[in-house]
Amino acid sequence: MSKRSMTDNTPAKDVVDASASFGKPPEFADVLPEFRRLCEVIAKLRSPDGCPWDRQQTLASIKPYTLEETYELLEAIDSDDNAAIQEELGDVLLQVILDAQIAADENRFELVHVIRQIADKMVRRHPHVFGDAHAESTEDVKRHWHAAKNNEKRERTSQLDGIPRDLPQLARTYRIAARAASVGYDFPDRRMLFDKLREEIQELADELFNEGIIPDVPAAVDVDRIPDVPVIDPKIKDRVEGELGDVLFVVANIARRWGINPEEALRKSNAKFSRRFQAIEAAMRQQERSLDEASLGEMEQAYQAAKAKEPGS
Repeated sequence: MSKRSMTDNTPAKDVVDASASFGKPPEFADVLPEFRRLCEVIAKLRSPDGCPWDRQQTLASIKPYTLEETYELLEAIDSDDNAAIQEELGDVLLQVILDAQIAADENRFELVHVIRQIADKMVRRHPHVFGDAHAESTEDVKRHWHAAKNNEKRERTSQLDGIPRDLPQLARTYRIAARAASVGYDFPDRRMLFDKLREEIQELADELFNEGIIPDVPAAVDVDRIPDVPVIDPKIKDRVEGELGDVLFVVANIARRWGINPEEALRKSNAKFSRRFQAIEAAMRQQERSLDEASLGEMEQAYQAAKAKEPGS
C-alpha cells in the first residue's frame, strides 16, 4: 500500500518523500478501487433512479462546466495551493468521466476507448522514449511529435486544421502563428517583430486620429476627465477592430518568439491588477467611504501603495 490511505485528502506534497524519483506510477492497488468507485458514482447519477439534472446532460450542455473547471484548475495552480489544486484536478477528472459516461449512454463510445486511445497516442508521439528514435534536445522532441501527429492527421488539408475554434483568441493566435512558423513562415529575426508592431500601431493610429498622429498626452490622474467618444460608423469600427486585432496578433507573436505564453502573461496581469484594485476598495472601506466618493488621485495613491508592498516592486 502507498503512504496515503484511501480516505486521506491531504495534498500529496505534504506526504510524499521529496527524494522519490520522478516517473513513478501510482500504487494501482489504491488507485483502481477509487477510480472504479468514481465511475460507479457517476454512472449511478446518470441512471434512471439517479439525479434528474445529471440524466438531462448532453455532451453539448456540459461544455460550459468543463471549461469552467479547467479555468478553476488554472487559478488553483497560480495560487500554488496544493489542497485547491487537488480539488480542482478532481473536478476536471469528473468532467472527463461524466463526458465519457454520457457518450456511453448515447452509444457513442466507452471510457476504456478514451483511455486506450490517449495511451496509444502518447506512445506514438514519443518514439524517442518508446521506440528507436533519438532526441537530444527539446527541438528534437518537437520534431518527433509533429511528425507523428502529421502521420495521424493525413486527412487534414491545412497546417492550421485542428486548432480549436473555441480557444481564447490570444491562445489561438499563439497556436496559429506557431503552426505557420513550424513550416518556416516566420520572421527570420525575432527583433523584426517590434518593427512590425510599430507598423501596426501606426495603422491603428491612422484610423483613430487625424492624419494618424498620436497625441502626446502623458499619463496622469490629476487632470480633468475627457469623456470617451465611441466609434459609431460601422465601416470605421470594422477597420479599427481589424487594426487592433493586428496589434494583438503581433504582441502574441512577440511572446511566442521569446518563449512566453501570452495567455499566462495576461492572466498574471489580470490577477495583479485585481489585487491592486481590491486594495483600493479595502482602503476606502477603512475610511468608511465608497469608491464613488474617492477621487481618481486617491484611488491611484492606494493602488501605488498596494504595488509598493508587492515583492519585487
